[in-house]
Amino acid sequence: MAKRQTILITGCSADGIGAVLALTLAKQQHRIFATARDTSKIPFELRSLPNVSVIALDVSSKESVAEAAEAVEEAGHCLDVLVNNAGFGYTMPILDVDIDKAQNLYNANVWGVVRTVQAFGPQLIKSKGRVVNMSSVGSVVNTPWIGTYASSKAAINSISETLRLELSPFGVSVVTILLGTVATPFHVNEPIPVLPETSYYAKILKTITKWAKNELGPKGGSTQELVNSIVPDIVASNRNGIVWRGSYSGIIRFVTGWLPVSILDMMMSQDQGLDELAKV
Repeated sequence: MAKRQTILITGCSADGIGAVLALTLAKQQHRIFATARDTSKIPFELRSLPNVSVIALDVSSKESVAEAAEAVEEAGHCLDVLVNNAGFGYTMPILDVDIDKAQNLYNANVWGVVRTVQAFGPQLIKSKGRVVNMSSVGSVVNTPWIGTYASSKAAINSISETLRLELSPFGVSVVTILLGTVATPFHVNEPIPVLPETSYYAKILKTITKWAKNELGPKGGSTQELVNSIVPDIVASNRNGIVWRGSYSGIIRFVTGWLPVSILDMMMSQDQGLDELAKV
């Protein structure tokens, strides 16, 4: 068994990856700081464990992140691992993207990660700890309608790998987990696409909405199965760099490395409604 570590996880609302991960690690006797914007959404089973502390943390707020970092330090536990899991999606054709909503997404998905790393960096350097950033296989394949979300995760990939080099002199490792599909309520908090009547994609709004609601496309494995696969990436001493985890991640890793772009485009465009548009 890996040594007991102190781990902070963002985005621990019920049924999501963060909550299941926090509960799994807590049951392994690690010291857990479970965080969420609204702590009432953190499941009672997790909140009630003696080795779990609950902290309100909104990664979009510099003040909230700073207060959380101060709370962890005042608790007297040396932080070993920071898991950046919080974030949200946005399904919309690029031509119809609401820039204000896109900025909010980037504020959480990208700059939220940077904020937490900056705030908890001194504690991680002191412990020679680890940063774990949750990304997505969507960041490496061109998939219609999720370009804004996917680009935010692509930014995380680049930031994480650069951070890995910059923190290496201090003994801090950085793991970027490219997640495949997983059965979580992630899409529940995602706004339903609303297109202007003049949108070139109005004709296939129903199809786009089904993708946004996760009613189309491959179904993921269970959250617990995914969590079990990433626990070593969080607590094992030899993990660093990019790893691929979850349903279809292995396939995506292969096809992006070996298949021609034309075949990859055909695969990612299937059932997206593009053929219907081309007939107009």
